[in-house]
Parts: sequence; C-alpha cells; structure tokens
Amino acid sequence: MNNLKATITALITPFHEGKIDYDSLERLLDHQLKNGIEGFVINGTTAESPTLEKSEREEIFRFARQFTQGRVPLIMGTGSNSTEKTVQATREAEKLGADAVLVVVPYYNKPPQRGLFAHFKKTAESTSLPVLLYNVPGRTITSLAVETVQELSRIKNIVGIKEASGKIDLARDIQNACGREFILLSGDDGTYAEFLAAGGHGVISVASHILPAAFSSWRRSALEGKFEEAREGIRRYGRLIDLLFCEANPIPVKKALQLMGLVRSAELRLPLTEMESALTAELKKEMTACGLLK
Repeated sequence: MNNLKATITALITPFHEGKIDYDSLERLLDHQLKNGIEGFVINGTTAESPTLEKSEREEIFRFARQFTQGRVPLIMGTGSNSTEKTVQATREAEKLGADAVLVVVPYYNKPPQRGLFAHFKKTAESTSLPVLLYNVPGRTITSLAVETVQELSRIKNIVGIKEASGKIDLARDIQNACGREFILLSGDDGTYAEFLAAGGHGVISVASHILPAAFSSWRRSALEGKFEEAREGIRRYGRLIDLLFCEANPIPVKKALQLMGLVRSAELRLPLTEMESALTAELKKEMTACGLLK
C-alpha cells in the first residue's frame, strides 16, 4: 500500500449549468498529474458528494480512470452516517475498480466509540479493498479515539487514516499506537508541514488543486528529512491556504481554479453558493502575490 503514502488531491467536481463539466475535469486532471500529484479522491466532501447522484459518481470515476490509465490510485469516498449505505457504496466502488475507499466518521448521529468500531469493521469486512478511515471532527462532531483507531488497525484491510483534526499530537499518538506501516495522511493543509515532521506519510489535500507542485515537493523534502523546507513552504503560502477555507470547502478552491483558468466555472450545487465578492477580491490579491495570477 505504499502507493497510498502519497500526495493526493481530494478532487472537486466542476459544474457548468448544472451538469458535470468534463472538459474542465480533464484540464484539471492533466494539470495535477503534470505537477506531481500521486492520486485522487473521488466523491469526497470536496467533490460535493451530498449532491452527486449515484450515476454521476460512477461517470466521474470512469472518466478519471480512463484519463489516468492506472498511473495513480483512485480512492472512492463511500462513507455516510448509515452503515448499510456505506457498505453498499463500498461494494459498488469495488465493482467500479477503485483502488481504495475513504470512509468518513458517521456524521450527525454522534455514535459512541463502540459504534464507530462496529461501523468501520462491518464496512471493511464487506470488501477486499484497502480502507482508509477519515477523521474530520470539524464536520462530523464525533472524533475517532486513538484506542479505537488502534483496534481498527488490526483489521487486515484497514490500512490507514486521513486525520483532519489539525491536532499534531493526535497524529503522533495514532502512529505510536498503530506503528509506522499504518498509513497516516494529513487532511488539514495548514498543519501539513508539522504533520510530516510528526511522522506523517502524505496528504489528502484541497490546496493541492492550486499548489500541486509545492505539495509534492514538501513530501519529498520530508522523505529526505528536510522538514524545515516544508515548514518554509507552508509559511510562504499560509495566508493563501487560510483563504481556501474562509468559507465552506470547496467554495474558495473552486473560485481559485476558475481564476487560474483551470475550470470554466466556480459553480456549486445548492445549498453551497459561489464565493462572495469581498472574499473573492482577497483571494485574487493573495494568489497574485504568490505568483499564481498575473
């Protein structure tokens, strides 16, 4: 599973007039691969998964598979707050040919740790695919405890976690509990350098949409023990990364991609709406200062 210890982009879904914009998606995928991105998550939160139809998820996956031709792993987001629906989506991802699945902590219904264990265990037992846990308490409220992650890591095909709390001590504790082979991926772009220094293996990123080469280089630096280079990079782009999360993801990153000409439209599906004008002006100013716009 070393191909999941990587710089991975949590892919947006470009829309134009309510439909998926495949021309923009192709342009985006090409730009990502040419700049060192080593994998993609499809149907994650950044893809606006709650508003995608089953047929659209499958179309996007097939399109990405056809374009990437097996050069990088494609990870399908299959999690929900229903275990049965998660199991069904995971089985469908396996039939489609996904390389792994990303399963988020169930949101809204706030299960206890024993419920989280049972949820992930049943999901893993439903598939032969590698399973990545996804801990993002800022969206789900409930957080996986280190002890629960450790217990889950003993299940053969639960191979790692996307840890998006931004708490470096938690990431370090997970690694100490689960060992170096358990894949530790950052889900918090702003703390990525410290995450790498704490033993992280890579990232599933939003900001890598617009900074693919930088994110790729930071992981390479970390592999060589040059953690200060990654820290300097994060400091350089810190304000820009903050602006990419000044409204709900993926509102700002879609606007950034439109400003760069990588997607035709910053359109989202309701209840998300396009970035408001004052914040757009701030984003454009910072992108210009960082050399991403002329």
